Amino acid sequence: MDLDTVRTFVAAADAGQFQEAAAELAVTQQAVSKRIAALERALGVRLFARTPRGAELTIDGQAFLPHARELLRVAERAVSSVRTGHRPLRVDIIASRGAASGLMRGFHRAHPEIDLDVVMLFDIETAVAAIRSGEIDASFRAVAAPGRPFPEDIASVRVLDEPLQLLTGPAHVLAGARSVPLARLAGHRIWMPGIVPGTEWAAYYDDLVAEFGLTIEATGPNFGSDALLDTVADTPALATFMGGDTRLVWPAGHGLRRIPVTDPTPVYPHSLLWHRDNPHPALATLRAHLAAATPGHDAAGTWMPDWVIAR
Repeated sequence: MDLDTVRTFVAAADAGQFQEAAAELAVTQQAVSKRIAALERALGVRLFARTPRGAELTIDGQAFLPHARELLRVAERAVSSVRTGHRPLRVDIIASRGAASGLMRGFHRAHPEIDLDVVMLFDIETAVAAIRSGEIDASFRAVAAPGRPFPEDIASVRVLDEPLQLLTGPAHVLAGARSVPLARLAGHRIWMPGIVPGTEWAAYYDDLVAEFGLTIEATGPNFGSDALLDTVADTPALATFMGGDTRLVWPAGHGLRRIPVTDPTPVYPHSLLWHRDNPHPALATLRAHLAAATPGHDAAGTWMPDWVIAR
């Protein structure tokens, strides 16, 4: 159905005269008559009855009018959803409890006037494809895993180096430590069932294991963070790595310990990715906020894989 004919019908219905509708739409009265006739042919009914006073809606015209108004409202919402500056800023944060979620909550508190759509995409290929298609405006990722160069139209900037911590139950041999040197973790079982081969975090932990001789087990199904916390709390031989900015809540009886890792401190690099030609005005505001709100990178005494882009 041609929206111009629907818009002309609504204008004529409101004005009660084709001539006034033509003036409102900046077209000729003949054009209004042709559009109304075309709409009537498409619907198979008469919408107006000509009277000495102008044009009155028929019963069918009265029935069609509220639906015609809704069609125009839906069309306007559809246009607004993709019009730069009028649609929400769409950002991929990977997971709801991670560091990127905290960064976006801080952005929202600082800029409540900016509408946000927050999504969670699993792998980096999906995120990059969504950025290139315009489905999302930005994504938080580790940049860039080995053998996975980004397209030239994708830009990135490091926004946060997140220190890893060791998470243990109360009976673990390291539970009482105030900090633990990374080399001391060799020989301990570190259980991380959420590691999926081919992801950027799998590449990160592969390098960590290779450089420091650690034992990371990714066995068993991933039932989520609650099941992970339950298992670590109840199993003295197991520990896991957890991002220092990852938000966790567990029952008081678990007695879990978050222990800083040192000498060096492994940090997970979070970068913001976006399309170089993305004109959304809130994207520049987000980048400026992150630049001002996050600390510097490559601090002394830290470690990350050598494939991380240092910028």
